[in-house]
Amino acid sequence: MFTCSVAEAEVRPPSPYRLPRGSADRTLRVRGGVATRLLHVGGSPVLVRAWQPARERVRFRAEAVDPGQVKRPRIAMPPCPGPAGREQLEEAIAAMRRALWVDVDLGDFHRRFRRDPLVGPLIRRRPDFRPPGRPWPWEALAAAVVGQLIEARLAASIERRIAGRWGARLGEGPGALRDVPGPSAIAGRAPAEIEQMELVGKRALALRRLARDVAAGRCRIESPEGDRRLLALPQIGPWTVQCLGLFGRNELDSLPAGDLGYIKLVGRLGGGGRRATIPEVEAFYAPYEPYRGLVGTLTLAGLHRLVAAGPPMRLAA
Repeated sequence: MFTCSVAEAEVRPPSPYRLPRGSADRTLRVRGGVATRLLHVGGSPVLVRAWQPARERVRFRAEAVDPGQVKRPRIAMPPCPGPAGREQLEEAIAAMRRALWVDVDLGDFHRRFRRDPLVGPLIRRRPDFRPPGRPWPWEALAAAVVGQLIEARLAASIERRIAGRWGARLGEGPGALRDVPGPSAIAGRAPAEIEQMELVGKRALALRRLARDVAAGRCRIESPEGDRRLLALPQIGPWTVQCLGLFGRNELDSLPAGDLGYIKLVGRLGGGGRRATIPEVEAFYAPYEPYRGLVGTLTLAGLHRLVAAGPPMRLAA
């Protein structure tokens, strides 16, 4: 008989904080002030929720899910070992905390740049701003591969297709929760299957190759020490690894300088009426070290209309 185990935690964010509105791939759902995510820890399903009973407090609750209630895709995957235990529930809470950036102290950043002519007004407008994080480094890395050379809206659509096709599901209909398929699930897919998600050509091959390396332990993506190995792989460039660092490992200084948005934005702010080069983007954000990635996402979010007005160009990988 299944017994629902529960773990809870309360966090007092060290900086102003507000829950996000959700995620682009729709795996993180926020309704009625409660953020909900289906995760798998060691193969066992966990339902994690986060909410703010007060501005200065964030509550987390992780519940073990009956594996029989989770619909798994009909593909070769590691078997579910059973319901999650206490250790897995606590790991799921830690992953959710990482995805929501709730433990990150931005006090030094605010003090250093609150009078900066570019960033200061954005800090005052959004003191609770955080980049969109991911619970696991694999999710950030896979999303970066999907997002190579295409617009963000299309990339998010492809991510949703992948989760819908190969991710585990809890519930039915529009209200169902999906988990992002792990590397072992993607490693077993044929390139033609991945291309059906509109991830075509070399990017489909790169995603499968990367999934196989991560699943086999040949790529250690949890820390920057493994980045050199990643950069040696075909189709994996600095932009992809920088996205992994910022969105998957909470590295505030990791700036994906080749991003289309930065190239457009810096080109506009520079007053030249042209696209900026990657070295120009890096030079523009250099004064904000060790917060270049944070400042990059903050300026993109706060000055998005300038980005939309920028000239079209080829995106980075």
